[in-house]
Order: sequence, then C-alpha cells, then structure tokens
Amino acid sequence: MTTRTKAFRVIADPFVVAPPSGARIRTRIRPTEGEAAALTRVGQLLGVLSRRDLSQRLALGVSGKGDLRAQRKQGLTSSTSSRWAGAITRASNDQYALGLRALFAERDSLSAAIAVLGKRTDAAVGACDVSTRAKGYRDEHERFAKKRRLNGLRHRIAAVDQRIATARPRMVIGGNRLWRNRNRLEEANLTEPQWRDTWDASRSFLTADGESGKTLGNETIRLTLDGLLSIKVPAALVAELGIGTHLRIAEPAVFAYRHADWVDRVSAHQAVRYDISFDAQTQRWYVDASWKTPQVEHVPTVDQLRSQRHLGVDLNADHLAAVVVDSCGNPVGEPHTIPLELAGLPATTRDARLRDAISHLLRIAKNNNCGAIAIEILGFVDARDTGRETMGRGKRRKTFRRTVAAIPTAKFRERLVAMAYRSGVWVVSVDPAYTSKWGNQHWTKPLQQQTSTDTVTRHHGAAAAISRRSHGQPIRRRKPGLRTAQRSSANHPASRPECNPVIVDVQHGPVSPAATKATGSSRQH
Repeated sequence: MTTRTKAFRVIADPFVVAPPSGARIRTRIRPTEGEAAALTRVGQLLGVLSRRDLSQRLALGVSGKGDLRAQRKQGLTSSTSSRWAGAITRASNDQYALGLRALFAERDSLSAAIAVLGKRTDAAVGACDVSTRAKGYRDEHERFAKKRRLNGLRHRIAAVDQRIATARPRMVIGGNRLWRNRNRLEEANLTEPQWRDTWDASRSFLTADGESGKTLGNETIRLTLDGLLSIKVPAALVAELGIGTHLRIAEPAVFAYRHADWVDRVSAHQAVRYDISFDAQTQRWYVDASWKTPQVEHVPTVDQLRSQRHLGVDLNADHLAAVVVDSCGNPVGEPHTIPLELAGLPATTRDARLRDAISHLLRIAKNNNCGAIAIEILGFVDARDTGRETMGRGKRRKTFRRTVAAIPTAKFRERLVAMAYRSGVWVVSVDPAYTSKWGNQHWTKPLQQQTSTDTVTRHHGAAAAISRRSHGQPIRRRKPGLRTAQRSSANHPASRPECNPVIVDVQHGPVSPAATKATGSSRQH
C-alpha cells in the first residue's frame, strides 16, 4: 500500500513593507457646558443630513445616472454650507464604496466555506475521498447537521449575490454590533440611557476635509497655531444657536504627538482633515487631525537589508516572542518575551497595550542595532472562513479557533509599520508557511543551549525561523552526522561495487582487478 505525502506549498519571497501614506493624531478638547451643547446640536443635524444623503446614494445603485453628487451637494448647501455639503457627499461615496468591498469579501468567505462543506458532505461517512482528499464526517447525525449549515450558507450567498448585482450593500450607521446590543442590554452591561447616548454619539457627523491653499488648510473646522478651535455653524442652526457663523471653543487644544509635523503643515496652508467625536462612556470630546504624508523616495530592498541584523517577531494571542538574528542567520543574545494581554478589555485599552508592546520591540531593535523587524504575513483568512471544518471539532478546537480569531494581526501590522518607520526601522514581511513547525523542530533546542534562562518556547523558535527567512537563509538545519556527499559513515566504509578500482601496472599499463587476479592465479600455478 502506497502512502501519499502532502506536497510542500510554494513559499513567497519576503518584501519590505511600504511606509504609511498618511498620519493621524488626536487630542482632547474641553468645551464648556454651553459649547458642548452647541457641538452636540451641530453634530446631530449634520448626522441626519449625512444619513439621508447616504440613503439616496444607496438607492441609486448601479443606475446609469452615476452618483449624482453635484445634485446631492446642491440640495444640502442651502441648509448647511458648500463645504459641509461637500464633506457629507464625499463621506457618503466613500462609505458606499466600502460597503461594496465588504460585500465582495463576504462572498469570498462564504464561497470558501461552501466549497469545504460540499466536499466533506459528498464524501462517505467515516471515509476519505481519494479524488478530493476530503474526509467524511464521523456519523450520519453530524453529516445531516453540516448539510443544514451548507444550505444556510447557500441561502446567504444568494442574498449577497443579489445585493452585488444591484450594488446596494446594507449599512448600519453607528455600528451593527451596537444596534444588536439594544435588545440585550443586560449582556452588554448597559442601561437604556447609556445605550442611547452611545448610539447618538456614534451617529453624529463632525468631519471636515481639508483643502490646500486655504487658511490653515481647513475653513470648515479650523484649528489655529495657538490651539483655538472654531467650527462652521450650518445655516439652519445660525438663528437657533445665536452664536454667529462659527462655534469657538475657548480652551486651547494642543497636540502632544507629532506637534511639529502638524505645525509645519498648517503653517504652509496644506490640507488637514479634522474629526470631532464624543465618547459617551467617559463624557470626553476629542479632535483628530489627519493628512497625507509625502511619498518616500527610496525604500530599501530586502537584499539591501540582509547585511544588517533582523529582529524576528512571532505574534501570539497573549505575548510577542522575539529573537535577534545576525546577517549570517545566527541567533544573537537571549530570546525576548513581551506580554500582550488583550482579552476582555475595551478597545482603547487594547490599543494602548499593543502600542506599548510595539514600543518595547523597537527598543530591543535599537539596542541590538537591528535594521529591520521581520513579521509574518498573517490574516488568518482561511481560519476564519473554513476553521470550523479544517481545525477539528469539540470544545478544545472551538477555543483554539476563537484564540486564532482574536489575534490582532491587522492592528499589529498597521501600528508596527507606522511606529517603526518613525523610529528608522524597516519592516520585512515573510511567508508564514512552516515557520512554527520548522522553528520548533530546528531552533528551539539551539536557542535553549545558548541562553541562561529556561523560558525558551517553540514561539521563540518560530521567531528565529521568521528572521532567517527574511535573511534568505533556510529554516531547516541539517541533521547531525556525516552528509550525503561524504563517502563513508563512522566506522563503516561504504561499498561501491559499481565503480571498480583500476590498478596500474608499470610495464603493461592499466589492468582491471579481474585480469590481475586471473594473472596472479595463473602465475602461481
């Protein structure tokens, strides 16, 4: 009986991640009670108008009339202003495009799950289909339940295809999760007034795009160099609020992070976008400033960075494992472990802890003179789409799937790229194929032998494998002992019957061993 071995997957080449194309900073603003009430009223009115405009854009779909942005903007200008109308219509178009991309992503996810389920339900119970290599379910009861789920997924993908055909995605302004929490306030640990305040705050609209060449880069929401914030009041609220055409916040707002970059951009009257938001839980107001950064002229290649040390990082659910590797692929120093406890925490706390862990990584890279940080190209797309069918069943496997889905791969990559670029360190992405398996098999024990602590885990071996792959070095080490090219093993010479030695006779020239033996025997007789 012949056994079929699984072929190795093709490993993609590592590449240097491009630096971020924009910047975003935040600071707190402290309006008085009257100023906060006026800000809330402006945000509520603009939120209603933005939702109305988005509804109109969704109703157009893929009609031949296009998005009719000029007509929509003209209809909003009378009650707001020309700039507020432009910001609302532009935001609606961006939200519509994002909804379409989400529809296509959902269809791809459902297609992958349906393909796996179809193969397994077609296979016989307790058997393996040789043609598709799909393993059947263990009993008829499980197979019947999976068929029901397959029918449900097919119904869902049919609805998604219909929405794609009409180009009308579904959207919940304020968030679908928050909307679902309205019917389960006890589980969300919210009261109805708390939920209402959070819901209203999330549906507010206080966003103004910047415009280069205008005063301080934005004439709708303006922030001077002294920190004085002023907001253009919509025309429909000028008489109601009675504060004139602009709402001014008396207490200055100062950006602590990247303040010099913001000052340079505002002084040159370049476009800066401002977003004003309200956190209902902490009762705090914030203003965010964002802009596009100049394109980097020179991004080094992977070959140029291989002459320097790399810090390999293995991202896990509760910690980061890091190993420094030199240009020859040899681990340097002791492995590093950075705690990363994120489960069950608010989003702001998770983000703060993630930034702190990345700052620790950058300090390690600087102290060891590393020119790059090597990470895996992780998205866990397959795990999220087909994890229920490919990662096993039971409570243990379900916990594992949830752990994998909770790893902040996208946030970690985005934060790391931005913070590393500011620190002068580049980020190299490598293919994650076999890094955990081969790293544990070939590098965990060598790392343990060169360190004085007993904290080396298989994750540190994976980090060493990631860094070696970024250097272009193989991950798997050769087995101990003599190599294939050597002729003999220890104390056991290799026989070579296919290559007979040639004996040279001084008088008669080269003679084969058989002829020599025959000649010698005849001479003896």
